[in-house]
Amino acid sequence: MENLCPRFENAMQLLSKRWVGLILFELLNGAKRFSEMEADLPISGRLLSERLKLLEKEEIIVRNIYSEFPVRIEYSLTDKGRALEPVIQEIQHWANDWVTPEDLEEKKA
Repeated sequence: MENLCPRFENAMQLLSKRWVGLILFELLNGAKRFSEMEADLPISGRLLSERLKLLEKEEIIVRNIYSEFPVRIEYSLTDKGRALEPVIQEIQHWANDWVTPEDLEEKKA
C-alpha cells in the first residue's frame, strides 16, 4: 500500500502533461510519422518532439527507423503504451457523458 500513492502520482504527472493524452490517443490507431501527428494535433513541432522523447524514455512509445530513401521514421505504442488503451477509452467515455459543449466554450473564454 505504501508504494501505491507515489506510483499513482507519478503516472498522473506523466499522463497529465499537456498533449500526452492526445498523442497517445492518436497512436492508438496505429503507427504515425512525426509529420502526421504534427498535422493532426494543434501543437508546435518543438513541443511534440519533447513529448515524444519523454514517452520514448518512459518506454510507452517506440521510434522505428526504416532504412528507405528517404528514411522513414514512425512512432508506435509499446506493450506498456497499449496497456493504457482502456484508461484512455474510459476517459473518452467519461468526457462524452459529462463534458458539455458549454464546458468547452467556458474554457475558450
